[in-house]
Amino acid sequence: MKINDCKSNILALLIFGLLFVVQIHLNAVKVIKFYPGKEDFTPDLRNAIENAQCEDIKLEFAKGTYNFKPDYAYGKYCCITNHGNGYKKIIFPLFGFKSVEIEGNGSEFIFHGQVFPFLIEKCENVIVKNFIIDWDIPFLFQGEVVTVNEQEGWRDIKPYIAGYSWTLKNGRIEFPDIDGFSYSTPGSTLAFEKENVRVAYNGKDFSSNPRIVEKRPDGILRFYEKLKNYPPVGSILISKGDREHDRYAPAFDAISSKNVVYDNVVVHHALGMGFLSERSENITIKNSGVYLRKGTDRVISSTADATHFANCRGNVLVENCRFENMLDDGTNVHGTYTVIDSIINKYTLRFEFMHFEQQGFEFAGKGDEVWFIRQPQVKRGAVNIVKSVKVINDRFVELKFENALPENIKKGDLLENKTWNPTFTMRGCTIQNHRARNVVLKTPLKTLIENNSFSSMMSSVLFRGESYFWYESGAVNDVVIRNNHFRYCAYNGDNHAVLCISPRLGKGFNQTEIFDRNILFENNIIETFDNRIVLADRVENLTIVGNKIIQTYDAKPLQPNAALFDFRNCKNIKIAGNSYQGDNNNSIESDQLTWNSLIVKNNIGFKNLTDNQ
Repeated sequence: MKINDCKSNILALLIFGLLFVVQIHLNAVKVIKFYPGKEDFTPDLRNAIENAQCEDIKLEFAKGTYNFKPDYAYGKYCCITNHGNGYKKIIFPLFGFKSVEIEGNGSEFIFHGQVFPFLIEKCENVIVKNFIIDWDIPFLFQGEVVTVNEQEGWRDIKPYIAGYSWTLKNGRIEFPDIDGFSYSTPGSTLAFEKENVRVAYNGKDFSSNPRIVEKRPDGILRFYEKLKNYPPVGSILISKGDREHDRYAPAFDAISSKNVVYDNVVVHHALGMGFLSERSENITIKNSGVYLRKGTDRVISSTADATHFANCRGNVLVENCRFENMLDDGTNVHGTYTVIDSIINKYTLRFEFMHFEQQGFEFAGKGDEVWFIRQPQVKRGAVNIVKSVKVINDRFVELKFENALPENIKKGDLLENKTWNPTFTMRGCTIQNHRARNVVLKTPLKTLIENNSFSSMMSSVLFRGESYFWYESGAVNDVVIRNNHFRYCAYNGDNHAVLCISPRLGKGFNQTEIFDRNILFENNIIETFDNRIVLADRVENLTIVGNKIIQTYDAKPLQPNAALFDFRNCKNIKIAGNSYQGDNNNSIESDQLTWNSLIVKNNIGFKNLTDNQ
């Protein structure tokens, strides 16, 4: 045999072998197809997933409507960050797959009752695409405000009936009254404008617990309840239940997973957040949304955040998405502060989760780097590597470190995970008509917010690391916010701004020390009726440049005396090349510390903003 012929044969064998391996890999993907037509697809779906007997799975749904009910769903006790822990009925239980693809082909997935649609746990290479999520009956009470009597302390509500579920029993309103479950009180309640389908101007949340609800003529319900702020007559009042139970589960939860992509997935309703990611790596949400179905009379989509990323890492991308009518933020990107409970020995400590919706969360694993933050300083201090983790219960955890603990570390000091922080990019998104903030940002890695359209009830962009209530960590170090269009912002009033930088730390920490750093706010268009554009506390290297600010007259200012720019405890603030069209004569307020390093130059249209360079 000639040498060249031998080489050719060997090459052919190698190619054949490679093709064989590829074919084996392709054949190893378990493809399961579904077709519409059943009243409840939960049993078939559960059996298919449980009997897949492989690490790679594809679930393909022919276009149609698929109904999912809780009776035969997979059950598991779940700890879900920023939701209520408990035993959940899971429709898509996806555990430990090497690859997962869910192809909806434009289908609608309609859920019923208390169910947790998608739990993606310890999976890799996940692609979820091309379908819509909704509920047959929303977990909300919704009605139009007909009359208000502030002196006698009652309000008359015309409740929505078609497509909703509620009942009046013994002077108490019970909803959603589905499968034996109802909220104990109306609970979290908020008014929406009927015409614009957005939170009412100067609307205030309140927790409703009426003394009695009385049936009146013409289908009216009278709620006897003294309120500090009464909803406007003609507004749509919605209630989502008591705080302990009103976040059953998100539509999607990716826990300890990697390389997860959502593409063309729309959530019209959820019993919590839309898309949640916990301690996961590389998450993409594109061409997707959380918003109301066209033509619906509902005013609420998800009952919490549209998207939420807790202690993730790698790259997180939210692109070309639409988030509307949620009852919380458009997105929240953060880590977690835990509080040292006791020092066990020079290598070991025990910490505590401080918020009840963090309990059971995996704060750290073996090999993770952890920052120590010692009171009264707020800056990240020494770094140590976790050697082992011992879970005491859902509230307390012991960590043993490779190196000795820092000197003088003590009970009450904070821990923050250094390893699990992502870069974050949001571009081409529309976020509006919902409660709370458009984006909440708390990651020390690079953050880019560009080419979005924002309208906010509270602050549009919020930076607030806190060791006070939520214990969400993340002093920022590298943020660019550019080429966005802000309109009709901060219409709740209170102490909000278009851009708000406001850390909230416990009493034991220095309340004037720099917390956030290196934020660029450039080339944005801001059209809003109120005065406060930037409110900043404890930030260093904030650059506000090239922005166009236009005062509108579609609402009365809620903060008529506020300055456009308000700074406290800051260093190296630069305001340059911005323009203003409006009536506000109070351009800037600043303490002396901020003023010492403030740069102002080349701005146009501001009444008392003079160059100092």
